[in-house]
Amino acid sequence: MTRRLVGLLVVLAIAWGGLAAIFAAGWLPRLGLDLQGGTSVVLTAPEGTDPELLQVATEIMTRRIEDFGAVQEPDIAISGDDTVVVQLPGVEDEQRAIEAVGQTGLLSFRPVLEAFAPQDAPELTEPDDITMEAYLLYADEQFGDQVLHVGPAALEGSDVAQATPFFDPSGQWVVNLDLTAEGGEAFAKMTGEAANYPPGDPRRQIAIVLDGAVISAPGVSNDVAPGVGITGGRAVITLGSSSNAQQEAQDLALTLRYGSLPVAFEISAVQKVSASLGIDSLQAGIIAGALGLALVAIVLLAVYRSLGLVAIVGLTVFAALLLTLFGLLGQTQGLTLTLAGVTGIIVSIGITADSYIVYYERIKDKVREGAVPEDAAEEGFTLAFRTILTADTVSLLAAILLWFLAVGAVKGFAIALGLATVLDIIIARSYTRRAVALLASTRLGSGGWFSIEGASR
Repeated sequence: MTRRLVGLLVVLAIAWGGLAAIFAAGWLPRLGLDLQGGTSVVLTAPEGTDPELLQVATEIMTRRIEDFGAVQEPDIAISGDDTVVVQLPGVEDEQRAIEAVGQTGLLSFRPVLEAFAPQDAPELTEPDDITMEAYLLYADEQFGDQVLHVGPAALEGSDVAQATPFFDPSGQWVVNLDLTAEGGEAFAKMTGEAANYPPGDPRRQIAIVLDGAVISAPGVSNDVAPGVGITGGRAVITLGSSSNAQQEAQDLALTLRYGSLPVAFEISAVQKVSASLGIDSLQAGIIAGALGLALVAIVLLAVYRSLGLVAIVGLTVFAALLLTLFGLLGQTQGLTLTLAGVTGIIVSIGITADSYIVYYERIKDKVREGAVPEDAAEEGFTLAFRTILTADTVSLLAAILLWFLAVGAVKGFAIALGLATVLDIIIARSYTRRAVALLASTRLGSGGWFSIEGASR
């Protein structure tokens, strides 16, 4: 009995102490888009895109979003054969969300052939590929809007090795650009040709184009030798010292590092979930869970009496361990709790309650056969645990299948169900068996109407 009591206290300390620890550390379960609010963006790749290219694209988008700082825990997942779903919890500004996802097309460096005022320019064009010339709008803060006639791309995003924002000692924000060996040669040739033109000539500019839009058009410095260009595979893009120069430098560096994806996506849908709706969903889930727990507790007390107390405490142990797991996995693996996950948790309350009912019915059968409560508790557990293990194995397999076969919110349900099922098995062995054995050895085992014997009549 002493060993069982110590073991029971250890289990309670781990469950309740773990929950207190994650609350103290601020490691609360991370809420998903549907509970916290935010924005979801659906991106569609061209039909027949290689799955490996989709995987690379999602990795690049993840790095871009994290570096952009728009959202702390982006959830980017491939759905189906050609779709990527980007969920940005906490981001409600749709435009900001699209910026966080990033321009998902091809990055290129192009020579400027001519520049026009918008009213004098030919019709704007969108090049089908980087080998074509195009007329593109450039919103230049210094000189106003321009339409640039750009030539075929001399470099692509894959030629950029690194791009870093930096505050120059001269008091200006710049981007230090490092190129690959092949990119460095192409850049030297392009800048050498641009340096042939006099200062102020738009043909000294190099257009940086992303998704058919000119994001920057820096000019070649006057000290660059014509025909030689900028050599060594390194260049400096000066953004100036204006109030927004720092943000421009950071955004440009980010685009240069991660702007070029291996596949061009189209934005198929943008869905906004308000924070208030997320809070309402969470509150509804908590209320539903609390009502479910209350009803289960009332039924367990009414039918199983003192054994119902063990089940109620066990449900708090189950809830504490489950919340602790969600908190730990949220911090270490980025796991988020979604509305589907809350549904899975509520369903798991029924699974755990079923395990207690199976065990308690075995105890009642043994008591009716003449066994004393202590023996009935031990023998009943041996018989019941096989049933519990079989039922939980089926639930666990269902959760695993859901995880591998389903997409989107159903995965959240599968995670919650899987974690809850594993916990049910552990709690049955570590808590329930010990708690019932200790209860059976007290007056609540055979001491009247509220006892185990009283519930078995």
